[in-house]
Amino acid sequence: MKICIPTNTNNGTDSTISGHFGSAPFFMIVDTDSLFCKTIVNTNQHHAHGMCQPLAVLGSEEFDGIVVGGIGAGALNRLKAANIKVFKTAHKTVKETVDAFKGNALSEVTPHMACSGHGHHHGGHGQGHHHGS
Repeated sequence: MKICIPTNTNNGTDSTISGHFGSAPFFMIVDTDSLFCKTIVNTNQHHAHGMCQPLAVLGSEEFDGIVVGGIGAGALNRLKAANIKVFKTAHKTVKETVDAFKGNALSEVTPHMACSGHGHHHGGHGQGHHHGS
């Protein structure tokens, strides 16, 4: 199975999870069996609020689901409309997240779990969002 994970860094399974899907510098497509990682640079990283176009960046990639640290309602709705399952992680690295995914320990994201805005403090979502370095 392959999952897509938005990350802050490009260090394979040691990459850190981005706190917000659309603003992540990278997307890692990870094979959950081999742990092979393919890195995709997020060319839509700097977009206006609500204008995230994840499928424009990921459109030709094949994966079975997306695992996020946080995601806005617009991006979540677009992914769900494309029949892509989105899961939530509170783990810090790709490796920890893949282990949790394989152990069925991650919940599917529902609309009430989505973040409301970029660059704001996001309380109540478990692990805090990290913007910048």
